[in-house]
Amino acid sequence: MAIQKILIVDDSPTERYFLTDILAKAGYSVSTSENGEGLLDKIKADKPQLILMDVVMPGQNGFQVTRSITRDDDTKDIPIIICSSKGLETDRIWGLRQGARDYLVKPIDPKELLAKIAALG
Repeated sequence: MAIQKILIVDDSPTERYFLTDILAKAGYSVSTSENGEGLLDKIKADKPQLILMDVVMPGQNGFQVTRSITRDDDTKDIPIIICSSKGLETDRIWGLRQGARDYLVKPIDPKELLAKIAALG
């Protein structure tokens, strides 16, 4: 099934707006969250088909939230793409080990993001 509903998790209003703009123009339905607090419940209620996850956020970081999502039976099948300013190879490997399907380094290239989403769909 093609991906239509995407959840963006990022503490930066600018980044949420930037990603929402790219995705909405490409025809996706987008919801946002500014952190990982209570996110599991929101995901279970909204049932997004993809999650774009920041790493550096207050409270739980994106690695911790990704791990929680991918280890929960109700949400483990939702793909997660980490979108982070942490660009080291060790960060990418760690993100993938937490269960993320892909890892993009900010600033996000819109064409690359859309290609990654299409590849998952």
